[in-house]
Amino acid sequence: MLIRQATAEDARALAVVAAATFPLACPPQTTDAAKADFIATELSRERFDEYLADPDRAIVVADEGDHLAGYTMIVFGEPADADAAGAITLRPTVELSKCYVLPGAHGGGVAHRLMAQTLKLAHERGGAGVWLGVNELNTKAQRFYEKNGFGKVGRKRFLIGGAYEDDDILERALPE
Repeated sequence: MLIRQATAEDARALAVVAAATFPLACPPQTTDAAKADFIATELSRERFDEYLADPDRAIVVADEGDHLAGYTMIVFGEPADADAAGAITLRPTVELSKCYVLPGAHGGGVAHRLMAQTLKLAHERGGAGVWLGVNELNTKAQRFYEKNGFGKVGRKRFLIGGAYEDDDILERALPE
């Protein structure tokens, strides 16, 4: 498996992975319709074309040759979310916007390898810290982030399907 930065040619494969993995991170009360709408509006091939063209974003993929097993997306710059902006303490900051691995690759170290490369890239681009939002009920993801040095610094809300969900804001320092 190759961990590498995504290119424009990866947009379709990223959308496939996103559609398969996003529902896994949603709390139980999120409706199927809300999940489908979010995937269609935020995780489509067209959206990944936009993300890949954005100089303030970077996507790292786990490439197994015939398919992608997972990906991360980071966003450079100040958070647009006021709660996140007020909670994070390290600047300049980088948001870990997405971190997903296909279920068949869980437990095989893929997520840890993706995270290591993503944090390295955030550091190389000048970040002092990385932050993320994770649903308060997603204990599996929270444990993974804690193992990777993230700690809770606040809370924010995440809108999906017309309903707000509560997310914990986690942050970690990058090496100097």
